[in-house]
Amino acid sequence: MSATQAIVRVRDLNKSFGDVHVLKNVSLDVEQGKTMVVIGPSGSGKSTLLRCLNLLETIDSGTIEFDGQDITHLGRQAFKARRDIGMVFQNFELFAHLTALENIVVAPVQVKGIAKAEALATARALLEKVRIPEKADFYPDELSGGQQQRVAIARALAMKPKMMLYDEPTSALDPEMIKEVLDVIQDLSRDGMTSVVVTHEMAFARRVADRVVFMESGRAIDDASTSEFFGGTSSERAKRFLDQILHH
Repeated sequence: MSATQAIVRVRDLNKSFGDVHVLKNVSLDVEQGKTMVVIGPSGSGKSTLLRCLNLLETIDSGTIEFDGQDITHLGRQAFKARRDIGMVFQNFELFAHLTALENIVVAPVQVKGIAKAEALATARALLEKVRIPEKADFYPDELSGGQQQRVAIARALAMKPKMMLYDEPTSALDPEMIKEVLDVIQDLSRDGMTSVVVTHEMAFARRVADRVVFMESGRAIDDASTSEFFGGTSSERAKRFLDQILHH
């Protein structure tokens, strides 16, 4: 893969928490404008990988390049790179005392210094994009889980990131709300937003991902195109995992 295609290049990433070696020599490339889905059993290091990509965790060894820059050891300057990386967590993490619109506006105004009127216009457009324009003036506790997660996605997009990271964005949702959130992520992927999605939703992975990475015990065991991965060329371990999930 040429350097121009990869917006993220991870090489030999290692991360431990105390005695627990969570990521073991993980290497992968995320291509510009593509969607990578990361799957694997609980405790395999998927969420930690995302947190390292977003510099929310410091790594023990290895390198992370983002958009042509080595961001491995930015320390206190990490916030500069993080502005270009949107992150959506399992539990929405919205400000309870702010409306949906206000939640989206706060960071662009305070962090990027964007004029309030412009930020409001962008926020309304983003609520349209995530398919809930009518919920602008609702507070989080007046919204369903799926609507809250879509506000969280809009909030991340308001910073105009170059890449979006989703950490099991539907795991806290009721089944009927999962589709509405995944549909929005699919819309963004189709529009060319570079995305890395940790998920257990295999139908979504098959439909939306350009690449699938299968992790187990801190290692990236498989890294393949979606058609290859689901077409039977994945490792025996990945096949067993898929079998368990798909026939659950």
